[in-house]
Amino acid sequence: MGLADVALQTLRDVLGRRGIRVADTRVDVYRLGAGFTGALDREGIEPSVETALRDVENADLVIAATPVFRGSYTGMFKHFFDLVDQYALANTPVLLLATGGGDHHALVLEHVLRPLFGFFQAMTLPVAVFASSGDFDGTVLLNPRVYGRVELAIADVASVLEERASPA
Repeated sequence: MGLADVALQTLRDVLGRRGIRVADTRVDVYRLGAGFTGALDREGIEPSVETALRDVENADLVIAATPVFRGSYTGMFKHFFDLVDQYALANTPVLLLATGGGDHHALVLEHVLRPLFGFFQAMTLPVAVFASSGDFDGTVLLNPRVYGRVELAIADVASVLEERASPA
């Protein structure tokens, strides 16, 4: 499993024990197609792209995962968030995940991703998770320390999500 898969499965396990169902809504920006990559704004985008944007804007939790490319998030990742409404993620918990070629890429979490979601006034979780290429065997995450950080991050957000899910 990749890093995002590990985070999602851990979230399901932790919240499932608390009786909260986790939806399996994913947005893979690389699969959105030309209707996404050619979009300059929200006007006239394809329905599938609009649905993906609304799924993120209406989420109770966003798990934002990106590979590091030239010291930052990928252009496709940024383009997607350029189309997200500026205030749609206000107070939304966001778990930051990134993968890179080596540990020197880990700062992307604090110096690039956290400011991006600060612009949206999102509630980025204190614990962010980075995994380097050495933590994987191909696409399978092997490093138990990375698993531990994912568990710590999910523990941070579980009570917030539980509180939001409980009836008032």
